[in-house]
Amino acid sequence: MIFAAACAPVTASRGIANGTPAFEADFLLTRDGLHLPLRHWDADSPKAVIVALHGMSDYSEAFDLPGPWLAAHGISVYAYDQRGFGKSLEPGIWAGGDAMRADLDDAAAAARAKFPRVPVYALGESMGGAVVLSSLATDHPPAVDGIILVAPAVWSRQDMPLSYRAALWLSAHAVPWMHVTGEGLHIQASDNIPMLRELSKDPLFQHSARADQVYGLVNLMDAARKAPGKLSSAPPILLLYGAKDQVIPAAPTEDVVKALGARAEVDRYDNGWHMLLRDLDREKVLSDLAQWVDAQDARVASAGERATALEDRP
Repeated sequence: MIFAAACAPVTASRGIANGTPAFEADFLLTRDGLHLPLRHWDADSPKAVIVALHGMSDYSEAFDLPGPWLAAHGISVYAYDQRGFGKSLEPGIWAGGDAMRADLDDAAAAARAKFPRVPVYALGESMGGAVVLSSLATDHPPAVDGIILVAPAVWSRQDMPLSYRAALWLSAHAVPWMHVTGEGLHIQASDNIPMLRELSKDPLFQHSARADQVYGLVNLMDAARKAPGKLSSAPPILLLYGAKDQVIPAAPTEDVVKALGARAEVDRYDNGWHMLLRDLDREKVLSDLAQWVDAQDARVASAGERATALEDRP
């Protein structure tokens, strides 16, 4: 126990918050001066912009399939490697929920600066969904016009057996550097087998995780799980999940759906897996997503027209 107390989960270092966030050609410049690798797919005349956050172990390449489709349908997509993932600094070291939420806030601000008259949406897939959802319950939620949660990671401690929670705490505090994998669990993330095979060979995709990285992820999922009960107000929310998701259990996802209530529009796909935006049936999901964005844009435009009409009245 003395040894366990002497160890602690490691989190990545942060810079000094004194800059202005911005999208450059191939990176997001954060307020604390970090350069997070950036990929973007630009519509010719964007009607909306999506700031996209990838899931655990992944990186911005996660949007290589949905990005071009959305751009072709008028929605620009900007995805960055979150801290500790992809080509960012200190890959494999957990950055902490506060830092990840601050990066989302920076990305939203950068998108608004680059596209001042275009609606901005935050999209989070899996772990990215936990970042986005938990950010809504903070004192400084991101300045976006809407939220899109794709198979959000909401499998919190309250949903796990006691044995899981105990093993997680012990490994993160006694051997935080120990790497764990999902081998042997026989979990399938998508029905797009060629895509999964490519990921298995991708050196930037993290094929194992430190024990304290998993511990940090569960802390983030705890915050996301509790977020709906803390929302006083929130922008429109779209939540998408698949009935065949083997990564995030159905029960906590459905509990979050109930807790969000009328705040969220929910689409459940009978043939959907965890990687909904990369599944073989992804065009159905993307089409629903694009239609929802169009509906929000129309609602905002209609409200703006009404406000202008009222201002013009004598």
